[in-house]
Amino acid sequence: MVHISIRDLTKSFGSLTVLDRVNLEIGEGELFFLLGPSGCGKTTLLRHIAGFYQPDSGQIFLDEEDVTRLPAHKRGTGMMFQSYALWPHLNVAQNVAFGLEERKRPRPEIEQRVADALDLVQLSGLGTRRIAQLSGGQQQRVALARALVIRPRCLLLDEPLSNLDAKLRHEMRSEIRRICKEFGLTGIYVTHDRDEALSMADRLAIMDGGRIAQLGTPEEVYRHPASPMVAEFIGETNFISGTVQAHAASGLYEVKTAFSTLRARLNSPDWHPHHGEKVLLSIRPESLTFGHLVDSPNHFAGRITDTTYLGSTVQYALQIDGGPKIKVCETNPREIRTPSADVVRAVAQPHDLVMLKDE
Repeated sequence: MVHISIRDLTKSFGSLTVLDRVNLEIGEGELFFLLGPSGCGKTTLLRHIAGFYQPDSGQIFLDEEDVTRLPAHKRGTGMMFQSYALWPHLNVAQNVAFGLEERKRPRPEIEQRVADALDLVQLSGLGTRRIAQLSGGQQQRVALARALVIRPRCLLLDEPLSNLDAKLRHEMRSEIRRICKEFGLTGIYVTHDRDEALSMADRLAIMDGGRIAQLGTPEEVYRHPASPMVAEFIGETNFISGTVQAHAASGLYEVKTAFSTLRARLNSPDWHPHHGEKVLLSIRPESLTFGHLVDSPNHFAGRITDTTYLGSTVQYALQIDGGPKIKVCETNPREIRTPSADVVRAVAQPHDLVMLKDE
């Protein structure tokens, strides 16, 4: 278990700045996610922590130890790669034992620790199997066992589930979180999959252009996005342009849009928008309903132009009269509405409309 401190970390490749003065504190035993679009800097940051890259400036601390210039093999971190990076000419046990053999541990210790690691990832009895004889999920567990067998100070995971099918991804999410919590491991997990991040992370950082766009718990980032980029990346949302009209009761604001005046909440208590300021309203599809919320002023009248039935949910495209097309998502649908020229009305509570600065 280790505390990780990243201070003003900067890295450029040629003229491209990939990390731009990144500052981050990751607590002991925390499962922390780095999330963002391709090219945002998340994998580069992880590789700096692992010791594969050297920064142009800045520092990395594991507890009180400055490891910025320390070689990777001396940092005591365990790394799990997207490609698994297993050796096909070695069997399962030999793959798992590799790190211990490099550290020249005694043979009886290696055998015991390999057996313990395989048991931990539910591969007991498969030590003599060849890698080619394993399923993708089993190979992923071998890679995890190899990272854990050295008893790392922290576990670094670079999109480890991206090569698995949906069912295995769900299973391994629980397994990885269970193992990290059971052993008190500090874990840093890179992904572009928001469902992985929301379901597994203690905290997460959304990265954009080499900087941290927002930091917080999954609920904080989802419910209180710092920007349109964060709101859109962390989940599906509808954006509606508007202009601030007045401050209403209970911390809400009235926002004039092309089709109606809506009530919304601020994304941050530190922001005090002025009358006439242009803003964006972020409305999650699941916060809209065709039911009757009589106490809400937020009505969206329009026509359904498309219906997508997904079993547990149904998604609609609603063309608002005089406004944009938005998505509406209903859970456990009892009635499936089909596209038609009939006018329907969707409704949302004021606290489900988040007001963002129009960047």
